[in-house]
Amino acid sequence: MSKSDNPFRYFNSSREVIRLVVMLYVRFPLSLRNVEDLLLERGIDICHETVRLWWNRFGPIFAADIRRQRVSRMRGFRQWRWHLDEVFVKINGETHYLWRAVDHEGEILESYVTKKRDKSAALAFMKRALKRHGKAESIVTDGLRSYPAAMRDLGNVDRRDMGRWLNNRAENSHLPFRRRERAMLRFRQMKTLQKFVSVHASIYNHFNSERHLVDRKTYRTRRSAALAEWQNLAA
Repeated sequence: MSKSDNPFRYFNSSREVIRLVVMLYVRFPLSLRNVEDLLLERGIDICHETVRLWWNRFGPIFAADIRRQRVSRMRGFRQWRWHLDEVFVKINGETHYLWRAVDHEGEILESYVTKKRDKSAALAFMKRALKRHGKAESIVTDGLRSYPAAMRDLGNVDRRDMGRWLNNRAENSHLPFRRRERAMLRFRQMKTLQKFVSVHASIYNHFNSERHLVDRKTYRTRRSAALAEWQNLAA
């Protein structure tokens, strides 16, 4: 990497410390001051505003690297089953909607924030997901009428599935975000919410080793591989 392409070139702290700060704040339900206190115990004395600066600056860079690797591996895979769902989020007392696309393995493909929950919002969300990840074999949604209306415009309404329990995977994908939302005392701007959910989704996917489905040895192997790949991001 050339000096002009190095994202760490204007920072005196090491890359390892910056990666650690971003991982702690985005991956775990910690506040800015919680991360500051944890790092102090390790002998790293930084301000909580530095934590805010670093996740804002480097979080999208790390998330883009993770997303790029994921898309390149899965774009040719055609047996995808997508689960689409939306959840309300309060921003300064005003209701917004967080749309989420999750694949059959539980990995978050796309997160998109809108002010409304109508056809145009659903269409923009689905176009964004399809452009980045390609077509899915089937798409599971709930009973919201915005989905079939948008899918008719896209010409894939025949791929839609709907059932009482079919969309539990998308419903469960909201839980890690809800924990982070409580730790952050909600959000104050729509653009901040969009930025954070995009970063959080990619980092959550990266460290999601399906601990409840595998034995201890397999989990430790996957965890070590995820940490090793994390240390090479933006290297």
